[in-house]
Amino acid sequence: MNQLVIDAQHLTRRFGDLTAVQDVSLQVRRGAVYGLLGPNGSGKSTIIRMLCGVLRPSSGDAIVMGKSVSQTPEAIKPNIGYMSQSFSLYSDLSVRENLDFYGRIYGLTPDKLEERRAAVLEITNLNSQQNKLAGSLSGGWKQRLALACAIIHEPELLFLDEPTAGIDPVARRDLWDLFYQLAAQGITLLVTTHYMDEAERCTEIGYLYQSRLLFSGNPDELKHREDVTPHGTKRWELKTSSPVEVLEKLRDSDDVLDASFFGEAIHVLAREKLDEEDLQSLGNSPEDCEIRPIAPSLEDVFVTMTRNAEQEQDTSGEKEPESNESELPSRASQTEIDEPADVPQTVSEEETTTRPRGSLGFLAIFLKEFSHIRRQPTTLFFMFAIPTLQLIVFGYAIDTKIEHIPTVILDFDGRQQSRELLAAFENTRIFDLTDRALNWQSFREAITSGKAKVGIVIPPDYSECLLHQEQASVQVLIDGSDSQLATTALSTCTLLGETLSLARGKGFLESLQLAPSYDEWGNPALPIQMQPRLLFNPNLESERFFTPGLVGIILQLVTLFLTSFAIVRERELGTLEQLFVTPISQSGLLLGKLLPYAILAFIEIMMVLVVMVYVFQVPIRGRLDVLLTLSLLFLLCGLGIGLLVSTLAKTQMSAMQFAFIIMLPSVLLSGFMFPRSQMPTPIYIVTFAIPVTYYLEILRGVILRGAGFSDLLPDIVGLVICCVAIFGLSLSRFQKRIS
Repeated sequence: MNQLVIDAQHLTRRFGDLTAVQDVSLQVRRGAVYGLLGPNGSGKSTIIRMLCGVLRPSSGDAIVMGKSVSQTPEAIKPNIGYMSQSFSLYSDLSVRENLDFYGRIYGLTPDKLEERRAAVLEITNLNSQQNKLAGSLSGGWKQRLALACAIIHEPELLFLDEPTAGIDPVARRDLWDLFYQLAAQGITLLVTTHYMDEAERCTEIGYLYQSRLLFSGNPDELKHREDVTPHGTKRWELKTSSPVEVLEKLRDSDDVLDASFFGEAIHVLAREKLDEEDLQSLGNSPEDCEIRPIAPSLEDVFVTMTRNAEQEQDTSGEKEPESNESELPSRASQTEIDEPADVPQTVSEEETTTRPRGSLGFLAIFLKEFSHIRRQPTTLFFMFAIPTLQLIVFGYAIDTKIEHIPTVILDFDGRQQSRELLAAFENTRIFDLTDRALNWQSFREAITSGKAKVGIVIPPDYSECLLHQEQASVQVLIDGSDSQLATTALSTCTLLGETLSLARGKGFLESLQLAPSYDEWGNPALPIQMQPRLLFNPNLESERFFTPGLVGIILQLVTLFLTSFAIVRERELGTLEQLFVTPISQSGLLLGKLLPYAILAFIEIMMVLVVMVYVFQVPIRGRLDVLLTLSLLFLLCGLGIGLLVSTLAKTQMSAMQFAFIIMLPSVLLSGFMFPRSQMPTPIYIVTFAIPVTYYLEILRGVILRGAGFSDLLPDIVGLVICCVAIFGLSLSRFQKRIS
């Protein structure tokens, strides 16, 4: 029965320069109702989070249910229940659905879950509410539901962080009746509160003040502490019809060490030399004043210990503290503070002119807003970095002039005239002769895989035709999946053919009245005939270029926003912290969060593809299974990006800002709107770090060019690398603990 359930030794938690909990040691025995008291901000919730294993101590350790919170926090969670300070269940789920969710989290079988659901509904009297949405319940019912979810797995230890805050007195009493029922069943409870009537109900109490545990023990021990009622003092309760006037008189007396309201009465701590008659003389007439000696209440303990701690802090900072004749504290300083100063009844005209006017009110709001902005680094980054990035992208990275189009050559002639033709192509600076094919198969592969956007085929009789003044044909195959690039290549090769023909025929036209060459029917013709042919998109329809790219952009947008917002929203509502206390594994938590959005995103892919094919009339030339498989790979990458954003953003607003920051380069630098090959080298290198870059090439390759796995291997490898890197970084940042 006396076995320790919690044994905390020297627990300390720091948040930067702030010490939230300092050197706290406490023990809780099995079956106890341990109350952790203290003013707001004293560290009560931080201690509970450390004991639950969701917040790592900066130093010290605690053994909870035989497990260390520092070394094995996950081993603690199956045997504890947690009820957070604010309502942190799912408002859009019903009472029954919330219970079923937490029952499954703790691994209850269907039969056991049904049994436990019925039991906790009966204990908390929630049977009539089980089909209502949790968000529609009143405060008291919400707390009952939170308690039901915390005990559905039959924990041995229950943490209750201010469980009755914000609910009415009747609901508070009912909840404490439930707590006693649980304690009677052998469950150990650790409750934080600042309500004195609740503290009276605890079997043991610990008192926190400014991150330190000042004392711990049962209520009777605390009431009889010497520093609560020091030697030479006595406590009285005084009732009068004029309590405000009497309180002022009592506080003016040097022999009254403390006087404060306690309901309709006044509790007084005075020196022993003040008897009942002396106190009556300080008050009104004896007939109007009822006085009796009392023992200190827990509220008296709470107030006295707080003031003693404040006095110790004040006196520790003074160089020359005032000396008193008695060891007991004097009321002189407090009298000076509490005594009201003489306030003039009229205000002079001069004083009126010094009061704040409208302009100063504006200044206050103006400065306050700047203080908000200064403390929001993501907003500052969004305001200043994003416009700069936009300016760089639009003004420098994006060049609408198309140059250096990768071109593959299939030269069946190989003589001087063909070499001169290829040199003319390269001198335009529009075509970049990056590859030479030796046969038709390698030539087609270069075009299909997207390595080359233009293919030039020089026939074997090209030189002979020119020498015999016959028209020579050169076939130019252009990838029409990029309409901007294709238009430039088409106009350039046509103009080049005319220019070369005019230059070659100029001498003939000047010396002879003959045509420089003849076509196959014997009619005069230009010496060189360019025969451009647009592949994949012969009519240069812009929707065939943009629509496949939109699939990638939409998919990233959906996965990024849905995933990041879902996790950040849970963090804002407090439900994520509630999940951290449960024994669910990190992988189970992430898989459960991400898989539904993966399914939705895959359905989104199918819908967008259907619209693309049947509305915009863009057929899928490649294999559908290849497209869907590689889309799943990009889907994982998009979920990883959303997860990464959720680890960086603390609010939904900051998540939206991060998402916008990611989407901007994804749209502008991925090749969706502007050819990557035309970007400056430093920015071109950056584009390889953008996952949608590879997916756009995959989409256009499969949909427009009919490419297969082998043709898209470089883009697949790049997408895999991005996926592994993003998920690795996301998982390293996503911890099942509060940072």
